[in-house]
Amino acid sequence: MQVIPVLDLLDGQVVRAVRGERSAYRPIQSRLVATSDPLATARALLEASGARTLYIADLGAILQRGAHASTLAALRAALPGIELWLDAGFADYASMRALFERIDAAVDQLDRPAANSNLATLVPVFGSETLREIHALHAAQRAGLAPILSLDHRAGELLTATALDRSSAWWPSRVIAMTLDQVGSYAGPALATFERLHAQAAAHTTLIGAGGIRNRADLAAAAGTGASAWLVASALHDRQIDCAPSDSA
Repeated sequence: MQVIPVLDLLDGQVVRAVRGERSAYRPIQSRLVATSDPLATARALLEASGARTLYIADLGAILQRGAHASTLAALRAALPGIELWLDAGFADYASMRALFERIDAAVDQLDRPAANSNLATLVPVFGSETLREIHALHAAQRAGLAPILSLDHRAGELLTATALDRSSAWWPSRVIAMTLDQVGSYAGPALATFERLHAQAAAHTTLIGAGGIRNRADLAAAAGTGASAWLVASALHDRQIDCAPSDSA
C-alpha cells in the first residue's frame, strides 16, 4: 500500500493538523526538517515516504483567508515529476479553474532556467465538505485533469456543503475516504468508515484512506481493508513509520 504524504498550508507555513480542528493548527515541528517552509518540508516528506505524490491542503483557501497561489507555483516548479493533489476548498469547477490559472500565472513569473521547464502535475481534489456542484468533477475530467473526490467525514458522518447523491454512481475513478477527526489524532485509522465506502464503491474505483495512521501495524491493517494508499502526515514527521522508495504494507 502506498503512503502519500500530506502538506497542510496556512499563512504561508506548513502546519500540523489536529483532528480537523483548524483553529488549533500550528506551524509544524518535525523530526524530518527543522523548518515550516513549504518547499523544504515537501522535499523531506517525499524523501521519507519514497512517494511521487504529495497531497496539499490549502487551508488558507479552505478557510477563505486567501489561497497560496505563489507557494503552489513554487512547489510545481521545484518538484518536477511529482503529482500534487490539491484540496483548496473548491465549491465548483469555476473556482477550481480560477485558482489553477492563478497558479499558472505565478509559475510564469518565477525566475527559473528554461531547461528546468518541467512542472509537477496539479490534480484537483474536490472535498464534499465544500463541493456545491457535483458536475464540477465531470467538467474537470473533460478538461483532462483526472479529478479526485474526497468524501469528508467526522464521527462517521459525511460532511456535505449541499445535498449529494449518496450512491457511488457519480464518483470519479479516485476517491479519498477522509476522516477529519482521525487526522493528527494518533487514534488509529477509521477502518469501519473506509470498509463501508469500499463496499459501496464500483469495481473501477480506487479508494484511498486518510487519517489516523500511527505506525506500520496501522498501515498493514489499512492495507487489509483494500486501501490502495493512505494519506499520512504526523507519523512521517514524528518518524513513527519509515518507508523505502518502493515500500508497500
